[in-house]
Amino acid sequence: MKKVSMLFAMLALLISFQSFSKSTFAPDFFAGKWELVIVGTPNGDAKMISEIKRVDGKLTAVLKDPQGQNPDMNASVEEKENQIQVYFQAQGMDITMTLNKVDDDNLKGDILSGMFEAKAKRIK
Repeated sequence: MKKVSMLFAMLALLISFQSFSKSTFAPDFFAGKWELVIVGTPNGDAKMISEIKRVDGKLTAVLKDPQGQNPDMNASVEEKENQIQVYFQAQGMDITMTLNKVDDDNLKGDILSGMFEAKAKRIK
């Protein structure tokens, strides 16, 4: 009888650990809509809307012109703990934008290896 009670106690303990580990799983921070601003370009501040999604375990992005004057740009995204790097092509150039988490709704970084400052604000 003691062995059966011990078995049930161990089973209950394992179930509680499993449910605890699932409840502490962090949400997908970078996924969602972001308003991007690239500060100080020769044509003034450039604004874009980014839609970041997780597809098959990897982040992907679509960069959109808020006025709809330019075509959408597909981008690949490399993810680190509190940072993403967004890779896309514009005007025949390969561009890398690095964005670091500032808080729950803001990112800050640079584009073209520090040539211009980049900021992002979550669209709710």
